[in-house]
Amino acid sequence: MTLNEYVIELKEKSIAVIGVGVSNLPLIRLLAGEGCDVTACDKRSAQALGDVYYELSGLGVKFNLGDNYLSDLNFDVIFRTPGLHPLFLDKAKEQGSLVTSEMEAFFALCPCKIIAVTGSDGKTTTSTLISELLKAEGYKVHLGGNIGKPLLCDVPEMSRDDMVVLELSSFQLHSMDCHPNVSVITNISPNHLDVHPSYEDYQIAKKNIFTGQNENDRLVLNLDNEITASYAVEAASRVSFFSRFKDVDKGCCIKDDAIYLNGEKIVDKSDILLPGEHNVENYMAAIAATEGLVSKGSIVSVAKNFGGVEHRIELVRIHKGVRYYNDSIASSPSRTVAGLKSFKEKTILIAGGYDKKIGFEPLAEEAIKSVKALYLCGHTAEKIKIAVENAEGYDAAMLPIYVFDDFTETVLAAAESASEGDVVIMSPACASFDKFKNFAERGRRFKEIIGGLN
Repeated sequence: MTLNEYVIELKEKSIAVIGVGVSNLPLIRLLAGEGCDVTACDKRSAQALGDVYYELSGLGVKFNLGDNYLSDLNFDVIFRTPGLHPLFLDKAKEQGSLVTSEMEAFFALCPCKIIAVTGSDGKTTTSTLISELLKAEGYKVHLGGNIGKPLLCDVPEMSRDDMVVLELSSFQLHSMDCHPNVSVITNISPNHLDVHPSYEDYQIAKKNIFTGQNENDRLVLNLDNEITASYAVEAASRVSFFSRFKDVDKGCCIKDDAIYLNGEKIVDKSDILLPGEHNVENYMAAIAATEGLVSKGSIVSVAKNFGGVEHRIELVRIHKGVRYYNDSIASSPSRTVAGLKSFKEKTILIAGGYDKKIGFEPLAEEAIKSVKALYLCGHTAEKIKIAVENAEGYDAAMLPIYVFDDFTETVLAAAESASEGDVVIMSPACASFDKFKNFAERGRRFKEIIGGLN
């Protein structure tokens, strides 16, 4: 079925699109532009939506806004936003509504092979690396999904010989019917427990990335992560592993400080431009995912030249001998721990933000080993402070902790404390929603502040 045929089928139906955000806005424009009966449902007011409200109104879109935006969902088809747990739509399904999503529709219509990536940490860098490897080999690549680029409206521009690389969040995967040709799970650790009712619910969502696969497909799993390794026995697809610590017959592992694929040396770790052992893992996942599609030469070329993704241990500036890094993507403790382990020296860490109801004990343990001064702000500041102070081996003289209300004040204080040779990293271990729209806005603000240092 083509995208045009899909939209024609929807013309006779009443449609609700929940969430007027990045993933759904192109969908709303498409459906309304083709004359479909569309109602946009969003918790925000018309004033908060701003120009988007007037644009969509001009296209004939109806609205259900405010705190009761989910109160009346009597529609034939409902496209949910990734951030809304499907359980809130159970009543609508019982009443006969078809509940789907922009991403689920994309899977149904995509004409080319799909490599899909999920995980608690590393999925954006791994997805980007897969895209870079495929492009180096000469493929036309469409990179999208949770990385910030919805792809449904791009389907007419895709051909069978193209490749699609998708980053998929647990929110997108929850209850979704999908069938990637290659699925990758980088790791699983507690995350997004402010939305998922339990850690088990979070894991079930992640598993949807491979439950629709068959024996002709492939699943790439992290052998060093107990949870992801256990998924191998549940998979109907062929399984490849990657591991930093164990030998792997089918997949990637480390030997003699190099990455090996199926027993063949592919690239030296020293050739990888991105810092940190977690990026070695990301490369192994990407190499395993593109097995049979990408040559060794393309892999080495990307490793030596790819400088990383914005907001992911991004070197912002070297000022008066101090290196400043933007790691705003680190919205979980495990991600910040990985960032801290990327540096040989102890760092000055800026952390804190929106509370996703995750424990900070792993971060506290690593901070005692890897941090020389800790600057905190946001809703979780006191929570992180208490976790560090209660950690075994904590010494206030060796690891001073400073708490501020304002983000700018926090960054400036951390910068003022730094001396030549120091590393200052903003790696929050939390989401950004207490002070910013998203991690990218937070990262850009950090870069502005650091760029303005005299």
